[in-house]
Amino acid sequence: MSNIDKNLKKVRIMADIQFGKGCGEVLFPDDVTFQLSRTKRVRQVQHNGKHIATVRARDGRLTLSVDGAVALSGVLEKPASRVVICEDAAPFVSKGKTAFAKHVMAVDPELRAGDEVIIVDDSDAVLATGQLLLSPGEAVRMDRGPAVDVRRGIAQS
Repeated sequence: MSNIDKNLKKVRIMADIQFGKGCGEVLFPDDVTFQLSRTKRVRQVQHNGKHIATVRARDGRLTLSVDGAVALSGVLEKPASRVVICEDAAPFVSKGKTAFAKHVMAVDPELRAGDEVIIVDDSDAVLATGQLLLSPGEAVRMDRGPAVDVRRGIAQS
């Protein structure tokens, strides 16, 4: 088995564990390319020249690009891995601004603080990706403070 095959198998397993069974094959087709660290570990995964995901060095979890989030949202049933925000905050979040708790309408109850999330509007259109900072219950009930640390929005160039 070549290094490319080993890397592909590894990131697919990581995606299946993190997002659910079958997500690895959706996110990482057979023709993905890898950017490796100096120590030959996978750092970034690209498909057709587009960044799909990054393997976070500190904990080995995947962080999604907007393209990765769009691909994943197409196969995950609502509300899986999603944070739904109100219409008023959508333009700001899509530009990469923080999603505050007062703007959160719904959160996948299976998520935990620190999980990678797909931020969507009420029609399930992908706006951004980020890391959930609160528990799902806190994110929905709280009136202040950040709920999701937005990594990248769809309107960012």
